[in-house]
Amino acid sequence: MTEPKHIVIIGMGLIGGSLAWQLKEKGLAKKITGVDSNALHAEKAMELGLADDMLPLEQAVPQADVILLAIPVDSMMNLLPGILNQAERQIVIDMGSTKANLAERVRQHPQRGRYVAAHPMWGTEYSGPEAAVKGAFEQKAVVICDAEDSDADAVEWTRKMFRAIGMHLMEMSAADHDLHAAYVSHISHITSFALANTVLEKEKEDNAIFEMASAGFESTVRLAKSNPAMWVPILMQNRENVLDVLNEHISQLRKFKSCLEKENYEYLRELMEGANRIKQIIK
Repeated sequence: MTEPKHIVIIGMGLIGGSLAWQLKEKGLAKKITGVDSNALHAEKAMELGLADDMLPLEQAVPQADVILLAIPVDSMMNLLPGILNQAERQIVIDMGSTKANLAERVRQHPQRGRYVAAHPMWGTEYSGPEAAVKGAFEQKAVVICDAEDSDADAVEWTRKMFRAIGMHLMEMSAADHDLHAAYVSHISHITSFALANTVLEKEKEDNAIFEMASAGFESTVRLAKSNPAMWVPILMQNRENVLDVLNEHISQLRKFKSCLEKENYEYLRELMEGANRIKQIIK
């Protein structure tokens, strides 16, 4: 790893705060400057020791060696071109959950090479600086997209950073990333939101939900606690892929519904056995 850097983290919430813990722990950052438009988040980040100081964006960016964007994807669309305008030597890395639109947004930017598109495949349903987790990224995957469009030194430092905090690397195009993310991440959140709304609509007794909810229910609706301010922009950015997977998901639900309506329990068993194949992939 190269010498410790002055790293600016834009967005001191779950992802940005968790990164700050590990960058300091692994000696990757000599100084961390935080940027957050939420004054309460900025104050809390300092209180928790996630950043050495907090500065406005326009003051922080020129000082940085590395700039990490850990903010909602719609905000990245607005901020990234302006940040690249100031990036001569800086490495700019985004942590967003969608990639194709953002990559297209800066495809012709003269400083495109200083930007690396990355997506650490980790998160929880919580948000804000208090949600930051030490050791969060250990043994998790990170996807680096369109590496060939980034400068070699920027990609190399990014790879080393993620390896140093315990992540294993995957590389693919931004378009492929968004397709796969729709199937393994985004649909899970929609399903969780929808199931929570279903139960809240049908079960009017809060106490019954609290007392009777099993571990299975809790794990399925856990993601429904996620922040809409982050997830609405993700689904907007990845709309076409999400619609594709949502249509397939609805088709699968209809099969289960039809089995019960027609009392076709043999086919119901076949559907479940088919689903059991996931055990071969996810242990």
